[in-house]
Amino acid sequence: MRIIETTNDPVRLSFIASLLRDAGIDSLVLDGHTSAVEGSIGAIPRRLAVAISDEVQARRVMQEAGLT
Repeated sequence: MRIIETTNDPVRLSFIASLLRDAGIDSLVLDGHTSAVEGSIGAIPRRLAVAISDEVQARRVMQEAGLT
């Protein structure tokens, strides 16, 4: 797995995951539960990961959407 985004913004993560899903790329949000347990104060950012084989395409999708 490769981390392609690290953020405290759940809306941004959801949007990126949706774009990737539309492009046929599976993604996984890491640290979501840990972030929620600490009260979502932003101390622990969430990470979005994709398979190593999908990293280049995922970054391209993000770039085309103006997210990089």
